[in-house]
Amino acid sequence: MEYGRVLLKLSGESLGGGQSRGISEEVLASYSKQIKEVADKGVQIGIVIGGGNIFRGLSGAGKGFDRVKGDQMGMLATVINSLALQSALESEGVKCKVLTSVCMEPIGEFYSKSKALEYLEAGFVVIIGGGTSNPYFTTDTASALRGVEIEADILLKGTRVDGVYTADPEKDPTATKFDRLSFDEVYSRNLKVMDLTAFTLCKENGLPIIVFDMDTEGNLAKVLAGEKIGTIVE
Repeated sequence: MEYGRVLLKLSGESLGGGQSRGISEEVLASYSKQIKEVADKGVQIGIVIGGGNIFRGLSGAGKGFDRVKGDQMGMLATVINSLALQSALESEGVKCKVLTSVCMEPIGEFYSKSKALEYLEAGFVVIIGGGTSNPYFTTDTASALRGVEIEADILLKGTRVDGVYTADPEKDPTATKFDRLSFDEVYSRNLKVMDLTAFTLCKENGLPIIVFDMDTEGNLAKVLAGEKIGTIVE
């Protein structure tokens, strides 16, 4: 395998399947099988999952919710998704721990870098829920932060799109895909890889990013084997 320790960022909307709401059992099963495949090969995997399939704080603020309360609701949504993924992984025979950035034992253990590393080195998949525990920060930023903290070799952003394009490929049929980009090129071209806070955190700490299509089964293993899947930003 090309990478020994990774931080995998999963989208809450993707977990919702075609409806982008709730939790799709089919998507959950597909993700679990892919994660098991690489965990069985000895890759240490940290995971941060969004909560947009349940509640998104920013959209709630647009409907009259207090932004801080809305973001806190979104944090709880990420914990629900983390527990669902943990359950699916354990049913596949994968050892898995949920750590939460907000203290909520016994639902999950309170996150610390040392605890996450201890579990990763013991062969557990570690899912970190609750975002950064602070409002106004996305789960993209949480994934960048946790990736840097656990000293991951790479941040893998699993999405419904197979990489970074010149424009939104779902809206613009002429959009072309990049195989490789520098951090500075992403800035200069104003490309949407992650939100700027998350992206800058990766750039300043030398954490490369691969954006790839997680919904195509087998892609996670291909990325980790070094195949040219998706777009790498470094």
